Amino acid sequence: MSARGGKKNGRQDGARNGSSAMAAPPEHTYAAIDLGSNNCRLLVAKPLDEGFRVVDAFSRIVRLGEGVDGSRRLSGAAMDRTVAALKVCADKMRRRRVTRARCVATAACRKADNCEEFLSRVEKEAGLHLETISAEEEAKLAIAGCRPLMERETSHVLVFDIGGGSTELVWAEHDPETGISPIAVTSLPHGVVGIAEQHGSGDFSPAQYEDLVQRLEVDFRAFEASHGINEKMRSRQGGGGVQMIGTSGTVTTLSGVHLGLERYDRDQVDGLWLSFTDACGASEQLRRMDLEQRAAHPCIGRGRADLVVAGCAILEAIRRTWPCEKLRVADRGVREGLLLSLMRWDRQRAAAMPASGAGQ
Repeated sequence: MSARGGKKNGRQDGARNGSSAMAAPPEHTYAAIDLGSNNCRLLVAKPLDEGFRVVDAFSRIVRLGEGVDGSRRLSGAAMDRTVAALKVCADKMRRRRVTRARCVATAACRKADNCEEFLSRVEKEAGLHLETISAEEEAKLAIAGCRPLMERETSHVLVFDIGGGSTELVWAEHDPETGISPIAVTSLPHGVVGIAEQHGSGDFSPAQYEDLVQRLEVDFRAFEASHGINEKMRSRQGGGGVQMIGTSGTVTTLSGVHLGLERYDRDQVDGLWLSFTDACGASEQLRRMDLEQRAAHPCIGRGRADLVVAGCAILEAIRRTWPCEKLRVADRGVREGLLLSLMRWDRQRAAAMPASGAGQ
């Protein structure tokens, strides 16, 4: 079992606007699968008046994106690992009698030339319809899943998702009543799996680490130059108008290290305000460890030991580009966005049915 396995039951808040005031039809049990370059994640949930209640969850490191950056193909071993994990997901969905589901794949499948072969195999062997979504939709789902962590007074939000195969950035306007309006969305080809493979190890000398951070900064600064985010941050300093949210294994791991957790605890991490001073301290602590020490850490585990320092470098490049004081940590994202969008669709459909029937 992954070192990052969390509690299976619990409530998660949804969007705090009018669309969440009426619960989706109570007979539905919902499921969402987010298949990334490194992880396969499942959530099964029941709708509430606001948000949903998680009734089952599953997460396994599968490294579907292993070698994809170089070969442009999903390897047989990676597909075997992933199909095995998806079979577990399918079994949980059957046992929980899921009636509404959406299952998506992201960066690894977007890059791979043999993606269709893999998707056909998933449908045949696991009985799941898996769709590859665009980087833009992935980012929008992540920001929708993170919306409950936005302060009411937040006028703009910068959300980043450091993934296995890419890093997504969303710069958006936020209105507590009407919701989120993305201004710009981008996907950068910098993920922890790809960086670790290019580097050939999970350990970086100080010079290698600094060189990596500076190379990553180039793309982040191009996004900044196009949208003037720092100017908005400076003009709102002290007013709470601009908020940064990080959703990824990197920021949740650093949070667990900073808190000194003896085992990873989502309840203590999700929603945490993490100062960049503390994040940098946790990053330095991890960089001083060797691979075996990171593997033994209760908030990391062997499956992430060779990836986490690459994630720290990506986060450092983000910090240097947008030097704000703190970020809010999200142990949530695409899966939550999928669930909320399914539930919102059913609410809207249920609300429209009486009106359509009245004229018959």
